[in-house]
Amino acid sequence: MTKLNQIWKCEVCGNVIELVHFGADSLVCCGQPMVEQEAKGKDQEGNEKHVPVFKKVDGGAFVKVGDVPHPMEEDHYIEWVELVSDKWNGKVFLKPGEKSEATFFYKGGGEVIARTYCNKHGLWKSE
Repeated sequence: MTKLNQIWKCEVCGNVIELVHFGADSLVCCGQPMVEQEAKGKDQEGNEKHVPVFKKVDGGAFVKVGDVPHPMEEDHYIEWVELVSDKWNGKVFLKPGEKSEATFFYKGGGEVIARTYCNKHGLWKSE
């Protein structure tokens, strides 16, 4: 059964979706089952450029992608940065040439994690 905030990808067309409701047994795109994207973390190769690091700032959080700056080129870039809690979810979409970072303003609530999505290396999450 699908769950809230899961990320799924179509291996045919590359379509990526995030669930805002739960309940389906499976998802289909282009006549093929979509693949759930498991978030990678600090123990995977390439983590230094992909794992989001966030710190609390006045009124919210600042998220930077990786300890080493991630390339933000036309063919390899971070598509989005997201902050997720059980009470709040915010996402910033990025484009090639921009910095791979974002600031989110919110009123606390629950445990918070940051996630990023690289167009070549998929989904990553903070620890």
